Amino acid sequence: QVQLVESGGGLVQPGGSLRLSCSALGITFRIYDMGWYRQAPGKQRELVAVITSGRSTNYAESVEGRFSISRDNAKNTVYLQMNSLRPEDTAVYYCNGKLNHFNYWGQGTQVTVSS
Repeated sequence: QVQLVESGGGLVQPGGSLRLSCSALGITFRIYDMGWYRQAPGKQRELVAVITSGRSTNYAESVEGRFSISRDNAKNTVYLQMNSLRPEDTAVYYCNGKLNHFNYWGQGTQVTVSS
């Protein structure tokens, strides 16, 4: 059974930092492209960042230079380091694992940026 389990969300003040983690079970993690998506209330889910199996990365323009995605294949875990957080970063953040027609999602973790 495939499971993607996110952790690390919470409440943070504007300008603060958080690190999200996503642990993967039931997949050959190292061959999957892994990504982080987010969905704010009333909005569509959007891509935040992706890291391929070859460790190439891509970011949404809105987070470029503030967020950093990384992976540890030995721990089957992907991370999202979020710095200089803004209120508009408030959303539920979802972990995604993709390989060909296989596409898996985590349950999401809430990130709230507010003073």
